[in-house]
Amino acid sequence: MAVGPVNGMAAATAAARRGSEGPWDLARYLDTCATSPPSEAVLAAMAAAAPLVWANPSSLHGFGMAAAEALERSRCSLAHHLGAQPDEVVWCSGGTEAIQMALLGLAAQHPVGRLVISAVEHPATEAAAARLQQQGWQLARLPVDRDGLVCLERLEELLQSPTRLMSLIWGQSEVGSLQPLETIAAQCRRAGVSLHVDAVQVVGHHPIDFASLPVDLLSCAAHKLQGPRGIGALLVRRGLSLEPLLGGAQEAGRRGGTESVLLAIGFAAALAAAQERLQQHGGVDPLAELRDGLLQNLRALPGLRLSGPQPASAARLPHHLSLLVSTAAGRPLAGRALVRALWRQGYAVSSGSACSALKGRALQGGAQGGAASPILLAMGYGAEEAASGLRLSLGPWHRAADLEALPQALERARQEVAATF
Repeated sequence: MAVGPVNGMAAATAAARRGSEGPWDLARYLDTCATSPPSEAVLAAMAAAAPLVWANPSSLHGFGMAAAEALERSRCSLAHHLGAQPDEVVWCSGGTEAIQMALLGLAAQHPVGRLVISAVEHPATEAAAARLQQQGWQLARLPVDRDGLVCLERLEELLQSPTRLMSLIWGQSEVGSLQPLETIAAQCRRAGVSLHVDAVQVVGHHPIDFASLPVDLLSCAAHKLQGPRGIGALLVRRGLSLEPLLGGAQEAGRRGGTESVLLAIGFAAALAAAQERLQQHGGVDPLAELRDGLLQNLRALPGLRLSGPQPASAARLPHHLSLLVSTAAGRPLAGRALVRALWRQGYAVSSGSACSALKGRALQGGAQGGAASPILLAMGYGAEEAASGLRLSLGPWHRAADLEALPQALERARQEVAATF
């Protein structure tokens, strides 16, 4: 019997999870901060809905109304799990669009002023900031310390006039730093500055109650928590007006274009599963314990140092590890070369943000000609060290046994790359 495309994906995912396709084993996929494989539950929910909700949800006939009902049920589910009201949820194509919708859309409602961002923002935020600069806005960057955490002593100064808007990455994807959001948000409120939060890496790993957070806008994306790619959401506080990036009547006039009902269903299913997992563990992501065990084993290896906050500080994403890798003599090794060496052993990791990697910022005189991470540079690392980063990020399918062979594989990769000097 022929297998449909969605059911085919589910079968392929299950096969990979079983390790039946050699290196394509999800137990060896440790790059969930880049993206995560859609879960079987998500694929099943989408497969069940696909024959029923294909119509345009704006159409007034029965087919359209069925699609509209499914879309609104997904919106209500997302709002419930994020502590928001359904009319505060705006569907969009992903985290990048949500971030740019927030910054450009809100800035269009203000006189030209100043935007404050941290020195470790996602490229989507940097792109929106550059666009606003072209429109006459000033840009100020809040510096960070050696752990990638913002320097709060500078914040009050930067929130003074003419600052009108601040955007903050809550969980930094490359070095795992979790910013003290409530402290920053409270200062923004006192200063009368609107705050957007990039929560793309946090949603699904940390309980979120939008109603009680003193923030104005919050961005998230489905594919970071085992949902489908191509859909995200922007939470917009009631009473806040945005200029739409894409004109149209959809999403209460805030985002034009026919909504993807099927992707919304997948997003809602993924978030519901993530929230259930958090609730079962008292609001704490159980991956933190797994991550800590892996770090303990990795610390025994030569040439490895942790970058970003210590896990014990609770200022780090719970599923995240970032390392600086060097020779035994302390010479930094190229992170990208280590990624390739580890993949030859079947392990999928990253040397930093996948979106930043696309920009190809070349390092002059860096580790084996690698690319220096702008995040590590902002944290005060030298150019060679900033090219030696390695990121490991875990998913809910991982078990301790899946990670037992990783330290030895990483040591082999380190020796392989070091031998090319």
